[in-house]
Amino acid sequence: MFLLALEIAALSLVSYVVYKLGPPIWRSIRSPLRNLPGPPNPSFIFGQMKAIFKADNSVLQEEWVVKYGHTISYKGFFGSHRLFTMDTRALNHILTHSAEYQKPRLARENLGKLVGNGILVTEGEQHRQQRRILNPAFGPAQIRELTGVFVSKSLQLRDIWASRIAGKSTPTRIDVLAGLSRTTLDIIGLAGFNYQFDALNESGTPNELTAAFNTILTPENSMRFFPILQAIIPVLRVFKSERTRMLEDAQVVMRRIGMQLIAEKKAAIVRSQEKESLEKKDVHGRDLLTLLLKANMATDIPESQRLSDEDVLAQVPTFLVAGHETTSSATTWCLFALTQAPEVQAKLRQELLTVSTDEPTMEELNALPYLDAVIRETLRVHAPVPSTMRAATQDDVIPVSRPYIDIHGQQQNFIRVAKGDFMVIPILSINRSKELWGEDAFEFKPERWEHVPEAVANVPGVWGNMLTFLGGPRSCIGYRFSLVEMKALIFTLVRAFEFELAVPAGDIIKKSSVVQRPLVLSEMEKGSQMPLLVKPYIG
Repeated sequence: MFLLALEIAALSLVSYVVYKLGPPIWRSIRSPLRNLPGPPNPSFIFGQMKAIFKADNSVLQEEWVVKYGHTISYKGFFGSHRLFTMDTRALNHILTHSAEYQKPRLARENLGKLVGNGILVTEGEQHRQQRRILNPAFGPAQIRELTGVFVSKSLQLRDIWASRIAGKSTPTRIDVLAGLSRTTLDIIGLAGFNYQFDALNESGTPNELTAAFNTILTPENSMRFFPILQAIIPVLRVFKSERTRMLEDAQVVMRRIGMQLIAEKKAAIVRSQEKESLEKKDVHGRDLLTLLLKANMATDIPESQRLSDEDVLAQVPTFLVAGHETTSSATTWCLFALTQAPEVQAKLRQELLTVSTDEPTMEELNALPYLDAVIRETLRVHAPVPSTMRAATQDDVIPVSRPYIDIHGQQQNFIRVAKGDFMVIPILSINRSKELWGEDAFEFKPERWEHVPEAVANVPGVWGNMLTFLGGPRSCIGYRFSLVEMKALIFTLVRAFEFELAVPAGDIIKKSSVVQRPLVLSEMEKGSQMPLLVKPYIG
């Protein structure tokens, strides 16, 4: 009897698995993307995903484009097709038609586990509603107000590093990623919530929010089959790995702190109101959460356009993760790039030292052309998020700027996609395309920004003729915040210190979690780090 019950249970499970996997497999078999050229499929279960995971991001896809053409398809999990195109007109179509091309459901679920269901995850009207309320918090006037926070925390990090190397005759090894991550957490704490996380205070007890971030942002070292199956078959999620439990605990911490911040802010807003009602024109406030809550509480906002408390809460981990991790990673890669180009580091320092103050304004930071070029070039070559995904919500025909040849040898003037098909937005590949940027596209050369190639004018990005901050209705809402914060950090640190890489350049690799984090190949047990040799600059 027991064996019969076991057989029935096993048969039921197999039937359920077939039921869940059947439709996507059938969709892949019939997908028009099967007619595109591309590499052979090495595995029905993993497709090319294991190979991509092991390689530096975008490297394999760039090799395939050279071999098979600028518009290709490769296999993902369980035989699914993934469109990969370097055609800027096609990418513009995908990015500007955000209702027809949305983040895949599984990608939204996985991202939601890390940052909550905020503006990075939501789609459709919910996303538009959140963005309407959030937009004022990220305008130029607001960033100007926050520049003092960026600079003061940059100076605090400078002083910590200066005390660490004081009196030493040789350069000191410092993990700059750790310091920058603490700094940007403190910055988003103050700029985002007027809340002091005190992450730079290394003498105190470890900050629980910092620990939660480290859990969330630690890249996986391997690609395993069962988590992939769990993503597709929800019933299997009852079996939780240690990693899953750690992520859930980190989410609990972020949710609890987020609810506390919102409650405190709402109470403060109510106390500060001198009028009986709050209107849009009264909305002001230095930190992002105060501005968001005031905008959402304004009496002249229709009820239908207000965010629910849950929607407001969802923005808190989004602010925290996106607001500090992208900038700390980008600034880390900027310092790495400067160690590999000493002449650029020296030229940049020379420009920065022409400023007579340690506390520049936003206008003074933006008036430094070589600093701007260094930041642009860093975000081009070392985009924090190297790629993202979209899925078609309906059948469509994507226009292209130049024809391509399909597997039948026929010239095609468009890309036909079916509902459910996946497409990659190749951020890093577009940013370093030799066709767009020239033969030296992979090199770190800030001087290229003195004469930008005409070809990059067609890149559908919101900033800088690149895809780092994406484009269209879902472009990065906080890109101005990130740019000025990054400039403040580099301004302060490069004026004070000289940097060298503490390990061979070939020992530094990149692995993506939410963003591309550096690891040392010979010290993988230490996790994400960027060890630099730091000494004071003596002019």
